Amino acid sequence: MTTTTDNQTFSADDSFAALFEQSLNALGKEGDIVTGTVVAIQRDNVIVDIGGKSEGVIPLSEFADAAGVINVKPGDKTEVFIESRENEDGLVLLSKEKADKQKVWQELVQAYRDDELVEGTITQRVKGGLSVTIRGGVKAFLPGSQVDLRPIRNLDKLIGQTYQFKFIKFNERRGNIVLSRRVLLEKERDQLKSQTLLNLEEGKIVKGTIKNITEYGAFVDLGGIDGLLHITDMSWGRVNHPDELFKVGDEVTVKVLKYNAESERVSLGLKQTQEDPWNHAEEAFPQGKKVRGKVMSITDYGAFVELEPGVEGLIHVSEMSWTKKVKHPSKILEVGQEIECQVLEVDAKSKRISLGLKQLEPDPWSIFTEKYKPGDRIGGKVRSITDYGVFIGIEEGVDGMVHKSDLSWTAKVNNPADMFHKGDDVDAIILSINHDEKKVSLGIKQLFEDPWPTIFTDLPPGKVCDVSVVSLVDYGMFVRVRPGIEGLIPQNEIVEPKDEAGANVPYKIGDALQAEIANIDSQERRLTLSMRLGTGAAEAAAAAVTTGGGTKRTSKAPKGGSTSAGEPVANSIGDLIKAKLGKLSLDKKEE
Repeated sequence: MTTTTDNQTFSADDSFAALFEQSLNALGKEGDIVTGTVVAIQRDNVIVDIGGKSEGVIPLSEFADAAGVINVKPGDKTEVFIESRENEDGLVLLSKEKADKQKVWQELVQAYRDDELVEGTITQRVKGGLSVTIRGGVKAFLPGSQVDLRPIRNLDKLIGQTYQFKFIKFNERRGNIVLSRRVLLEKERDQLKSQTLLNLEEGKIVKGTIKNITEYGAFVDLGGIDGLLHITDMSWGRVNHPDELFKVGDEVTVKVLKYNAESERVSLGLKQTQEDPWNHAEEAFPQGKKVRGKVMSITDYGAFVELEPGVEGLIHVSEMSWTKKVKHPSKILEVGQEIECQVLEVDAKSKRISLGLKQLEPDPWSIFTEKYKPGDRIGGKVRSITDYGVFIGIEEGVDGMVHKSDLSWTAKVNNPADMFHKGDDVDAIILSINHDEKKVSLGIKQLFEDPWPTIFTDLPPGKVCDVSVVSLVDYGMFVRVRPGIEGLIPQNEIVEPKDEAGANVPYKIGDALQAEIANIDSQERRLTLSMRLGTGAAEAAAAAVTTGGGTKRTSKAPKGGSTSAGEPVANSIGDLIKAKLGKLSLDKKEE
């Protein structure tokens, strides 16, 4: 059968094909999105009627939700994408997935054009920033510079977080979307800032969030504007670093200390929101009270101890021990140590508390003064020697000093080290006790009676005495004539014994020998001896010298002539005086 119209001839088949094409075009063409009805569910496919007695096939997997569950049944309406015409089975190839994506894409295009915000979830870290999944699983790019107001070092911690974003780039042809979160935060900050500035004034208590921490303080977000909480205004107590008290994100209540509207600089204080603990320090820590605290720092001159947050006291190095000479506080204490001490003095206005550590122990001076009085005899060891005297340890923590003028009745001691050594055991008499300065004066010569009233009778010049060597000095040697009586044998008046080879054998401390009283100076209270004076003295000194160990050593000296050094030897005291007077006259003539 054929049909002729306007000089055109159509067969019946051609007419049917034309009608079918018109029908399809009315329902949609390839690439269009149409609404269909689910008519059947097969094993792997879903049959959808898109109208005009046309049915299409869609893979069953495209109806799975995010959890993978298939959720479709006959009669459901669904939007589908026409991929191609009928296949060999007479079915149109459809896609629900492409329809959903295209619909979402169209919505995103419209949102971009309308400058709308879009919600998305950060899914992974990519080069230069983060990947964000927005509507319908569409991927968008979030640059690192657009993540926050400040650069974030660890972007991985944002993965999984959902935020609102703003489109900053949208390429429809390439399907590229670039987002920003920073733009929204800046806008929010500006709005908060305007509101905050209206209510900001010095002295006001405000709340904020720790935004950043440095060595010198912490920046607090007050709502669009940052304020600096300096480390010195964080606590009444000692703060070594702000991170001891805060971490980023902490909420704090602070006081506005200073506010400059022009520069928009705000200084904040946390401790100012609390009472100054020094206001009750005098009541809490009265003088004499025993307290416990923690050593916070150590200096050359002492240690600072925290008694309570904001209140510290100083233990001066001189208050650490009664008996030890503390060279540095670190020898006694260490930072972080919990100790007990005693309050010595409180000055709340100057915010100073003096503490003592040694006061927890009995004062050795009090023990000493209860036990001893002037005139008592004590025994101890030589602790130190100076140019002016000898220090003797009496009790633990109490020393006494023997001035060099109180060492001997008869020997003028210029350097106490000539007669004493550190560690020597000595006895002495307490001469005086100075309670104010806690000083004790001692005397060694006071152990014996003053020999001067009877010395010319007991030890007349020319008398030969048995003596023992006390000390050796460059200018001679000190000898003990009797207990409490010492004298000097000058170097040129010493006759040293000789060994078998004829060499001189020097004396040593403790050696016993004989010497003759050569001179008694009553004005200077000085006794001088010689091993060369008088006939008997020279011979006795040279021929019969015994050491401290009992060994006998002999040394011959010429009688009444010259010594080995060629010096004349006087035979009597009178000869000695004449010789000395003659020498003095000769010296004056030479002058």
